[in-house]
Amino acid sequence: MDLQLKGKVILVAASSSGLGYGIAEQAAAEGATVYIGSRRAAAVAEAAERIAASTGNKPYGGVLDATDPSSIKAWVQGALDHSGRIDGLLVNAGGPPAGGFDEFDDDAWQGAFELTLMSSVRMIRAVLPHMKKQRSGSILTITSSSVKEPIRILLLSNVMRSGVTSLVKSLSFELAEQGIRINNIVPGRVDTARVKKLDTVAAEQSGCSYEDARMRQEKAIPMGRYGRTDEFGRAAVFLLSEAASYITGETMIVDGGMMRTVW
Repeated sequence: MDLQLKGKVILVAASSSGLGYGIAEQAAAEGATVYIGSRRAAAVAEAAERIAASTGNKPYGGVLDATDPSSIKAWVQGALDHSGRIDGLLVNAGGPPAGGFDEFDDDAWQGAFELTLMSSVRMIRAVLPHMKKQRSGSILTITSSSVKEPIRILLLSNVMRSGVTSLVKSLSFELAEQGIRINNIVPGRVDTARVKKLDTVAAEQSGCSYEDARMRQEKAIPMGRYGRTDEFGRAAVFLLSEAASYITGETMIVDGGMMRTVW
C-alpha cells in the first residue's frame, strides 16, 4: 500500500524516544519530510541521526517544551520556515506522574492539565490556520488505554487524556468540511521507558519484582508480549497518511488485543 507520504511534511512532537520516535522513524521510512521535537537540542540531533541511519531519510527538528505555549508556537513556526507547509501533526507529550487521588495537590493537577490537555490544545491551535489555508491535513493524538479502561495508578492521565479524546471527537465535526482529519491512537503495553517506569511503580505497590510485574501484564495480553515502537509507529503513520482519507474522529487501539471493551 502506498501511504502517499513522499513530499508530505509531518510534525512529530516528543519524538526523541519512545512512541514519538517510533512514529517519526516510520514516517521517515515512508519518505515524508519529518520534523521532530524534544526538550533538548542534543536529543533532537541524536534522534535525527539514528532515524537517518535506519531509513536513509534524515529528519530535521527543533526544541519543544510541550508545557510552554511560546515553545510550541516557535516549534511549529520552525517547520513552516523550513518547509512552507504542514501536512500532518502527531500530538504527543510525556505522561503525568503515577499515583492515586490522595497523592495529588492542586499543583499536580494543574501540571497534568498543562502537560497533557493544554499541550494538545496548543499544538492543534498552532497548526490549524495553515491546514485550513491548504484545506488539507491530518492530526493524530496519542492518548492512552485509560480513556477506555481507567488505570488505577494513573488517575491524572485517566482524567486528562479523556479530555483529549473528547476534544478530538468534537473537532472532527468542525474540521471535516475543511479537508482536515483528526484522530486518536491508543497504545497498549508498548515496550518504552515510560511503560518500564509504570511497571516499576506497580511492582513496588504490590511488593513483587519488576520481572513478575511485567509477566503479569504480558499474561493479560492475548498476543503474549509487549508491542514494539515500530509496530505502533506504522499504525500511527497510516492514520496520518492519505491511505486513511475517510477516517476521522476515531480512536484506534494498538494493544495486542489486551483491552476488553467492545467500543
